[in-house]
Order: sequence, then structure tokens, then C-alpha cells
Amino acid sequence: MANAFEEIALQAEKHNKVQTIMHYVNKESLIMEHIKQTSGKAMGIDGVNKETYGEQLEENIDNLLARMKNFSYKPQAVRRTYIPKAGSDKLRPLGIPSYEDKLVQGVMRKILDQIYENKFYDFSYGFREGKSCHDAIREVNQIIMTKRINFIVDADIKGFFDNVDHEWLIKFLEHDIQDKNFLRYTKRFLKAGIIEDMKFYESDKGTPQGGLISPVCANVYLHYVLDMWFGIVVKKHCKGDAYIVRYADDCVCFFQYKKEAESFYKSLIGRLKKFGLELASDKSKIIPFGRFATQNSKDGKTDTFDFLGFTHINGKTRTGKYRLQHRTSRKKLKAKKLKVKEWLKSNIHGKPSDTIKLLNRKIKGHYAYYGISGNYRGLLNFYRFVKVALYKVITRRSQRAYLSWARYQYLLKKHPISEPKIYANIWL
Repeated sequence: MANAFEEIALQAEKHNKVQTIMHYVNKESLIMEHIKQTSGKAMGIDGVNKETYGEQLEENIDNLLARMKNFSYKPQAVRRTYIPKAGSDKLRPLGIPSYEDKLVQGVMRKILDQIYENKFYDFSYGFREGKSCHDAIREVNQIIMTKRINFIVDADIKGFFDNVDHEWLIKFLEHDIQDKNFLRYTKRFLKAGIIEDMKFYESDKGTPQGGLISPVCANVYLHYVLDMWFGIVVKKHCKGDAYIVRYADDCVCFFQYKKEAESFYKSLIGRLKKFGLELASDKSKIIPFGRFATQNSKDGKTDTFDFLGFTHINGKTRTGKYRLQHRTSRKKLKAKKLKVKEWLKSNIHGKPSDTIKLLNRKIKGHYAYYGISGNYRGLLNFYRFVKVALYKVITRRSQRAYLSWARYQYLLKKHPISEPKIYANIWL
């Protein structure tokens, strides 16, 4: 099956537009997608999960393909749910597709990945195979440390996933895809609607987070709205250095000259507006940044900027040389501490050793993401918080048995909390 999808990439390289790609959504590819689905995931409005669908898998797939062939297959509305937004009191909306729709979207996403992977710019990092958040941070580090950068444009697109214009997205896809059936089903997924609190809402714009096809659609949209514009138009009109790093809808731009940074910021507002998007003025800014920012500052202080959960700071090495520093952002760290604290309160009724075992799984995920070069102190801050928080919860669990700090330390020797570890070297 892998070779079959590679044929799409070859076709995309040879021709301006790919054709007859809908046949890749077939019995074999749908069964493979079913196998890859994770058990225990949230269900859509159909109430069907992997296990129930798999009981009569071949019969269900055959039925699905028959409906797709005569165009009677219509994606169901996604089930709207909300999850806490890290570092904020706000909630992030998710759209959970029905199980059958997940399978079709999963295969269609693979097709789109093959078509666009070689078209996307190298500075686009989100939702792409072989690229990660750490790669994006590494690129930010390299640009600021090695290029002539004096100003940063920290650009935040307001509610991007909720405001993607369907007509523009289809136009972008039509630029590269000539298969009308594939485009027809893409439209149907975009227009499927939302179910929230037993009420149906039309989806006239946006691509719901949670849908398997949404990430690649978002990348296609921003490829044409932002990436190509920056790579072809913006850089052409800049006399100095100009760079961009984008991860999904989060992006940061780098300029040598202030006037060019200001000109770009002003043009960006109009560019986004043309395609139904808006710059969040309260979160977007232009700041002096780089190795000369400190010496040009009146009081020696410089601004920082946040990107992908890290705060990026103008710093120095022990010998006084300039170095870009990366720290866990205060907002993200505060949110993570609160989340751990709440988890401990609801998971402390078993044996402390069992609680620590489960806790370690959670905090290792934190270390794996935030464990980058130079951020050991940030990890240590989190580790010390977890250590104290666990002690407080254990001692409050029972009014009879008091646990001294010394006895707690003995407990941790037998069942240690995972200590901080650097996982990613971004100074390469």
C-alpha cells in the first residue's frame, strides 16, 4: 500500500495537477486505516468505536465503498467537545468525526500528504512527517544565532481553524488536484456541520480541530496565504535578511531592518483579511531582538517572545558571549502545574507507589517536550513542584498518619519520581 501512495507523489512531481486519485480510497487502504486507529478514542455522534466497527469489518467497508461509488455517502456532523486550553482559562473546541468518517478522512489525508509534501516550504513544520516542534525551535535558534536578525514579528492568527474560508480552500486544492470526486468529498467533510448539546449547526467556514483531514488542509491554506507570499513576494522586496518559521497557525518572522519588519506587519494584516483571517493585535507585536538588541536598549533590558510553548530570551554564555536562551513559558508551566495538582487530588486514593508510577508517565511527557538544550532549570522547577505537591497530597489524605519529610524522602528512594532529562539538542 505504501508503494501505491508513493505513485501519487510521483504524479504530483510530473504534472501540475494530479488526476484520478479517489480510487486510492479502496478496501485495502480503508482496512489499513482501521488497523491503525487507536482503541479507546472519543466517539462521534454515531456512537461507534473501533471494536464495534471491526466486528463486521469487511461487510462495513464494502457497504461504505458502495455508497461512495454512487455518491450516497455523506459524512456525518462532527460532535463538538471542549478541552482546556493550555495556559488559559479558555476552552479549545474539538470536532470528533464518526468512526466511518475517520477512516475515509485518514486515507484522504495520506493522499493529500503525498501531493503536497514536496510543494510545502522547508520552514513549515507542523503536521509533517519527519518534522517536529523541536525542529522548528532548532531553526529559530539557528536563524537568530547565525543570521543578521535585529527584529522579530511575532504574528498570531486569531481563531485560525474556525475561520478557514471553504471557497478559498477548495480553490487552493483545485490548483493542484483535478479529481472532481476527491474535491466533492472534501467539500462534504467541510460542510458536514456540528452537533453540540443535541443541536445542529451548519459549518459555513472553518475546519474542525480533531478531524484527520484538518491538519493538512490547514497547511495547504497557509501555504498559499502565507508561505508562498512570504517566500516569493516579501523576501523579494527586502534588502536585508528576512526569514519565517511556521508550525501550523503559529509563526514567527525575522528581519534585519526595522522598516521592513513594520512594512511586513502592515501588509500581513491586509493579506490575512483577503482570505478571511485576522491578526490578533493583542498577541502580535514587533520587537527588537538578537545579539545587538541589548546594547541598543537604553536600560539593557530586551523583550522576549513566546513560540511553541517556549519563551525565547536574549542571553549570554558564562564567558559573556551572546546566546539565545529558551525557557518553558510561564503560562505553559503554570497550566501544567495546575493540571498535575488536580490529577494528584483525584488519583491519590491508591498506594503511593502506584500513584508515583502513573505520575511518572505524565511528567516524562513534559520532560520529552520541554527537555531541550539550556532548559534544564525549567525542568528542575517543574520537578521540585511535583515533588512538593505529591507530599502535600499524601499528608492530607489521612488525618491519622502523619508523613514526615524524612519518611517521604525514604519513600522516594524506593519509588523515585522521574528526574529531569534533556531529550533534544537544539544547538546543533
